[in-house]
Amino acid sequence: MSGMRRVPRPPHGPVAIATSPWIVVGAGVVVMVVLLFVALGAYRGRSPAPDGAQPPALPVPSAVVAPSVPTSVPSPVPARPGVSGRASGLPPSAATGSGSPSAGPTVAPTGRPTATGSPSRAAQPAMTGRYRVVQSFDGGFIGEVSMVNTSALSRGWTVRLEFSGGRLVTAWVEGVPQGTIQQRADGFTYVSGVDVSPGGSVSLRFHMERASHTPRECTVDGVRCGGL
Repeated sequence: MSGMRRVPRPPHGPVAIATSPWIVVGAGVVVMVVLLFVALGAYRGRSPAPDGAQPPALPVPSAVVAPSVPTSVPSPVPARPGVSGRASGLPPSAATGSGSPSAGPTVAPTGRPTATGSPSRAAQPAMTGRYRVVQSFDGGFIGEVSMVNTSALSRGWTVRLEFSGGRLVTAWVEGVPQGTIQQRADGFTYVSGVDVSPGGSVSLRFHMERASHTPRECTVDGVRCGGL
C-alpha cells in the first residue's frame, strides 16, 4: 500500500477556467450571437413608414371666433365751402388769423386799440319820479308824482308838468312844508320847500281841470318821469 501513488484530481473553479482559455472565448461568442439575434428581432418588429409618406397631422383645435360687434361709424359731415373737416367750424384763415397767431386787442386804423369791454351804464339820477292819476271826476282829476332820493345826500327837487290845455287849481306836498309853485299857460313848475334825506320819498299831488290825464311832459330835476 505504501508503494501506490495517488492520481491528482483535476482542478475546479477559476483554476479550470484559467487553464482552459478556449472555454472563455466560446462563451463570449455565444453571448454575442444571442445579442445579435435579439437586436435583429427588435429591428424587424418596427414597421418603417413607406417612402414619401408623411406622419399624420396632429388635430388642431378650431380657432375661437369672437362674436362680431357692430361698430357705429359716424356719418360724414357735409363739407362746406371754405371749411376744413378738421377745423372747429371756422375757415382756416379765420381760425388761425391767416396762418399767424393772433395776439392782443384789435387795432383800429388810427393805431389805437379798440375798447373790448361793455359800455358803461348810464349814471342813475339822484331823484327818480313816477307819475300816476289818483282820482278822476267830472271836469278834472287829481294827479301825483312820487319821488325817491337814490343819492347819499339830502337834496331838494323840482317837478315840471306840461299839459295840452286845462288849468291848475292847486298843488301840495303831503306831510312836509310846502314849496313854491310857478304856474304857466301850459302847466306849472313846483320847487320843493324842504330837502329829502337819502333813501327818503316824497309825493307831489295836484288838481287839474279840463286837462288830459296824461301830461305832455313830466320831469323831476330834468329827468323824465316813469309811468307815462
